[in-house]
Amino acid sequence: MSFIGLAPEIPEDLYYLIKKAVSMRKHLDRFRKDKDGKFRLILVESRIHRLARYYKVILNAPVWSNPKLGPCA
Repeated sequence: MSFIGLAPEIPEDLYYLIKKAVSMRKHLDRFRKDKDGKFRLILVESRIHRLARYYKVILNAPVWSNPKLGPCA
């Protein structure tokens, strides 16, 4: 699809990780005492940063930023 200009702006794996982190943050807004949820959110956000760094360095892609998560690189 990228050869006809229909590829998404950000890679699919990174998109779904960001989507998961946003939903986890929404959950933690309601359930602040969820210690395991906080830990899992840290793991997901570190995966996002690692993947964004990969796309930035290897593929020379632009750096994405999410206002809730901060810059991803």
